[in-house]
Amino acid sequence: MKLPLVFLAIWSLAVVLEARGEESHPTLSLGSQAPDFNLPAVDGRNWSLADFAKAKILAVVFTCNHCPTAQYYEPRLKQIAADYQGKGVAVVAIMPNHPPSVRLDELGWTDLGDSFPEMKLRAAAREFNFPYLYDGDTEAVARAYGPVATPHAFVFDAERKLRYVGAIDDSERVEHVTKPYLRQALEALLAGGQPPVTRTKVVGCSVKWAGKAEGVKAYMEKLAAEPVSLAPADAEALRALRKNESGKFRLVNFWATWCAPCLAEFHELVTINRMYRHRDFELVTVSLNRPDEDKTVLEFLKAKAASCRNLAFASAEREKLIDAFEPDWQGVVPYTVLIAPGGKVLLRQTGSIDPLAIRRAIVSALNEAKPW
Repeated sequence: MKLPLVFLAIWSLAVVLEARGEESHPTLSLGSQAPDFNLPAVDGRNWSLADFAKAKILAVVFTCNHCPTAQYYEPRLKQIAADYQGKGVAVVAIMPNHPPSVRLDELGWTDLGDSFPEMKLRAAAREFNFPYLYDGDTEAVARAYGPVATPHAFVFDAERKLRYVGAIDDSERVEHVTKPYLRQALEALLAGGQPPVTRTKVVGCSVKWAGKAEGVKAYMEKLAAEPVSLAPADAEALRALRKNESGKFRLVNFWATWCAPCLAEFHELVTINRMYRHRDFELVTVSLNRPDEDKTVLEFLKAKAASCRNLAFASAEREKLIDAFEPDWQGVVPYTVLIAPGGKVLLRQTGSIDPLAIRRAIVSALNEAKPW
């Protein structure tokens, strides 16, 4: 018996999606009962559906750390939680992504990934006033609710029937919001009515299902295969490096193979470069090793897959080269500087870097210069 062409097309698409780790997880239908959950939260305890039994209305919002759209909504979600807490509304956020399924280039708009420890850092830094739950290991709760993107809101009434599902509002830019869907749904339900809009489409980053981990592995292997080179830097090159007429935000790291802290932190710099290099950003490493040690320097760079721009002092007369970049720098390594286009220094770190502080400075500078 021949199968209908439509069925064959659907089946073929399903096979392709499954192979890509993009299997379908239908979004919960309006009127459905809220699926139960029992998940760890950043506050050190587990939360379940029963913990919100006293709430008249429950808003479950699937969100995450890395998505720029989700980050835009963090202040609004906090404000909604504060505004409606005294009215019997409970807000809970759930992180649905499988962290190993997020590529480094997908972290180009964030200082933190979606791991549970990083969720704790984000919640503390942004002072979340709602439970923030982790579902990244099994994604069982996400599969039951079916969010398609972050953020994705689900609003349940007193009987825990789904009454609204969709976007928080109609624009990630708060100044452009004209339709506050989530607030309208809450107000209507509190008044005993029907939300004026019960379902909307959702704009944001796709949920990262566990099947994408193999794609991430392949991506990392591709990065590791990129060519690594080393070029000499004389005084003129170092002055140009400091002046920074590249049009990009430039992170410069001075290091040496005989500097243990330099070697220990180098992988962090490689990761930072891989996160942000597709934006207006570049990493430049500068080795203070003597020219006759270039072979050793290049071997280390290749071992670290440092496919960024790598320089080495072109002369053993280090003091002249140090002064060419920055006369006030005494030559201590590691030494790391974030330079804006045009030469303004945005951050300096002498000694071991604080990777989180650097990532936050980079993201802040990039987003201020060119919001997505």
